[in-house]
Amino acid sequence: MSDDAFDDEVAAVTFDPDDDSVVVIIGSGAGGGTLAHELCAKGIDVVLLEAGPRYQLTDFDNDEYAMQAKLNWADRRIVQGSGRIARDWPESPTLVVKAVGGSTVHWAAVALRGRPDEFRPRSVYGAIDGADLIDWPLTYADLAPYYAKAEDKLGVTGTNGIPPLPASNNFRLMAAGARQLGYREISPGHMAVNSMPRDGRNACDQIGFCMQGCRSGAKWSTLYSEIPKAESTGHLEVRPRCMALRIEHGTKGKATGVLYVDYAGIQHLQKARVVAIAGNAIETARIMLNSTSNSFPEGLANSSGCVGKYYTRHMVGYGYGVFDKPVNFHRGTTCAGVVEDGRRHDDSRSFAGGYILGAMALGLPLFAAFFAPGAWGREFTADVEAYNHVCGIFANGEDMPMAGNSVTLHPTARDQYDLPVPLITINDHANDVAMRNHAMKATCDIQLAAGARRIIECPPMPGSHNMGTARMSATPRDGVCNQWGQTHDIPNLFVCDGSLFPTSGGGNPTLTIVALAIREADYLAAQMRTGTI
Repeated sequence: MSDDAFDDEVAAVTFDPDDDSVVVIIGSGAGGGTLAHELCAKGIDVVLLEAGPRYQLTDFDNDEYAMQAKLNWADRRIVQGSGRIARDWPESPTLVVKAVGGSTVHWAAVALRGRPDEFRPRSVYGAIDGADLIDWPLTYADLAPYYAKAEDKLGVTGTNGIPPLPASNNFRLMAAGARQLGYREISPGHMAVNSMPRDGRNACDQIGFCMQGCRSGAKWSTLYSEIPKAESTGHLEVRPRCMALRIEHGTKGKATGVLYVDYAGIQHLQKARVVAIAGNAIETARIMLNSTSNSFPEGLANSSGCVGKYYTRHMVGYGYGVFDKPVNFHRGTTCAGVVEDGRRHDDSRSFAGGYILGAMALGLPLFAAFFAPGAWGREFTADVEAYNHVCGIFANGEDMPMAGNSVTLHPTARDQYDLPVPLITINDHANDVAMRNHAMKATCDIQLAAGARRIIECPPMPGSHNMGTARMSATPRDGVCNQWGQTHDIPNLFVCDGSLFPTSGGGNPTLTIVALAIREADYLAAQMRTGTI
């Protein structure tokens, strides 16, 4: 996107920087974009700040490397810790999008509800050495009606009479092997990808570039769904390429605005009645920690000391079965179905919590880059050449929250905005290791039962499930926010992304983020209407 095109796009400014009646939302992904639409639909004025550019569908290319370079948040991050991600990807621990729409541009669109026990992990699992478990301050029953609204909003297959997507060869093989072994919870999955035209979006054309930006618009994304709808109300102004630096706050204990820098390097202050942070767990924590004052010397809304702590990402693992006949696993959606039998807490297993197994198909460039980082030689090239004969399965499971797994500010390294670089600490809990071993054995067994002649086991690779750095809690001492996403310390400061999660659960987080955003919007609008904030 040229600078000229960008200038044309943002030439009109809707709200005055001194207008302190607006809600300022930082981040435009599943949480921020949804919150913006829900508030605007209620007649509330919103300024949406997004650090990245605004793309159109025609800007998306069916090229994995090109789109990764275009979309990924490439600002410097430093990783430390004993986990494999820290060793293999010391400056790229996550795949997070820096663009309007956030990671809903990148996500594979697996849209699963949390399960009732996953909202009560401390009560169900009990105390686990080295983990910092708490129950969520809300229950599955509290969130169920909002899950229903989120599924309708996203057009999730298997809900609201929406048929499933076609079964890919990858899913067929996974399902066949799983059934052979007695698994029962096997389905094409609940996907936020149109199986038929719906809500002004096309049906999926099954070409497999889900994570590079969906050119057809079949996959739900706030980029071309929630945000344009919010703009049509006349209550939303989107400011792309505007990086939030800090949240300003007064002596009366309220947030007063957001200091940000635009694409030209000029700093601005947008005043606000309410500020909501939805920058993904890493940036949300960094902004809060960088917003210090005499009232909050350790970071904004951080009287508990929990901001940046309990960072979770999900336990992940990948296995590829090599078959004698071609599979063409890249045809179809990236994640074409799931096996959920392992998504339960079972005291007879050597770990707490549960996991899902999903069909996973990467394009050839990403397949080669991720399945054996740093590898080369004859064995590696033979595995790459087997691409057309591969079935892929990923494991995604509950990651134990630990205070030591965290996002903090690096003491010396600074980025292009002169902000401290995020220092991310990633260590595996013993529970994560035991779960990964169990899940990878299940993955291999399924592949072999389906007829694979050999298995390629892969190390964890960077993902986009970032959670827990501003967790909600029943009491202020245990977390940062209450059940509505409102910070315990500052009544007009909210968080609206995966940072809120006290625990990760076993399934993908996006549907829960959207459901929480819808619920948060109802609460926030009511609080504004009564003048409480």
